[in-house]
Amino acid sequence: MSHSALPRRAFLRQTLTAAIAFPMVSRLRVLGANNRLNIASIGVGGKGWTDINKVAGENIVGICDVDSGRLGQAAAKFTSARKSADWRSLYDSLGSGFDAVTVSTPDHMHFPPAMAAIRLGKHVYCQKPLTHTVWEARQLTEAARKAKVATQMGNQGMGHGPLRREAELVRAGALGTVREAHIWTDRPGNFWKQGLQRPAPGGNPPPSLSWDLWLGVAPQRPYAPGYHPFAWRGFWDFGTGALGDMGCHLFNILALAFEIRDPLSVEAESEGNTVESAPLWSKVTYQFPKKGRQPAIKVVWHDGGRKPDAGLFGGANLGGNGVILIGSKDTLLTSYEGGGKLLSGAPMDAIKAKQIFARHADWEQGHYDEWIAACKGGPKAPSNFEIAGPVTEAVLLGNVAIRSGRKLQWNAGKLTTGDAVADALLSKGYPAGWRI
Repeated sequence: MSHSALPRRAFLRQTLTAAIAFPMVSRLRVLGANNRLNIASIGVGGKGWTDINKVAGENIVGICDVDSGRLGQAAAKFTSARKSADWRSLYDSLGSGFDAVTVSTPDHMHFPPAMAAIRLGKHVYCQKPLTHTVWEARQLTEAARKAKVATQMGNQGMGHGPLRREAELVRAGALGTVREAHIWTDRPGNFWKQGLQRPAPGGNPPPSLSWDLWLGVAPQRPYAPGYHPFAWRGFWDFGTGALGDMGCHLFNILALAFEIRDPLSVEAESEGNTVESAPLWSKVTYQFPKKGRQPAIKVVWHDGGRKPDAGLFGGANLGGNGVILIGSKDTLLTSYEGGGKLLSGAPMDAIKAKQIFARHADWEQGHYDEWIAACKGGPKAPSNFEIAGPVTEAVLLGNVAIRSGRKLQWNAGKLTTGDAVADALLSKGYPAGWRI
């Protein structure tokens, strides 16, 4: 009997415990012809279609999607790849015949296939946010470090040359000491809805969709058309709201300039947050301590169309998404791909700063190419999990503050806020059989 034909409870018992509990093995080297990586792609629709095509210069040996229509589209292009609706079956069938995976599932299913791959010694490219919970982000980061695999999070804007140049300017002191930053996004609203209750069951799922596999580690519920293929982002059981979705993009410059991590405290205001769904809007204030290149800095997040005071940048139109870094010498207005300007009007091209990060003619492709090069023994990719993991932790702590209504005092070393209500939201339970 195939995995997909098993009743859900038996299916989970027989498969996931083995998939997640793989013993940690040494890094495998089974490169195919012409020194190409053998890559398995988990999730090949939506953003996954972009991801698989960006690494298609390597050998695509496996493809997986819970939607047979999307899987068929990928199979028509990657005709020699093994295919499955279930990533566990795919890993089993490939055995030692793959080097790396791309993970492009909904947020709640990032961690299981990524962790299982790392425990097999495989390199991992995982879409943002890296994980669904703070605990998962920490576990994935530590496991990747131990396994010595090459990693990258899918926040492609970090590869954009103008953003890298701006991070280099910040590092060089062009803004002076940066003590405050504001970040904002126009999500949700027109992109997806939030402030929702659970949708009423809506009959049978589309014939192409394996609903049990789509649910994965999420709590079981009947199918409803309000989740798949995109609106899941607004629901806590599947997505991480506007902050989780866009935070890992908009923190890009802070990650490059400061390797930002481990806030001391996080507090939030919001409207419309429900047990089921992220809020209509939120404002989250982080206090980060001085650490290495990072000065003590306050970072304020705004979403749902809310923005910081335009007076912070001379009354300028702040646009739908952006970042303001306020320094003792100057202030930078930019976004997650860079291309910003200084409040002083000084031309940034005239400012001297050491080049730290590579530039790519095709910056988006370069983001993937850096991961591929790292898999083959090159330098770590700039959004490797040592950087992306702590950024994801910080972003998701904002959601913990929203959901708990508490001001969090964060002890990063012990992975606790000291508050039982908030700490319960740092991780999540998994259905019977999904022991991680």
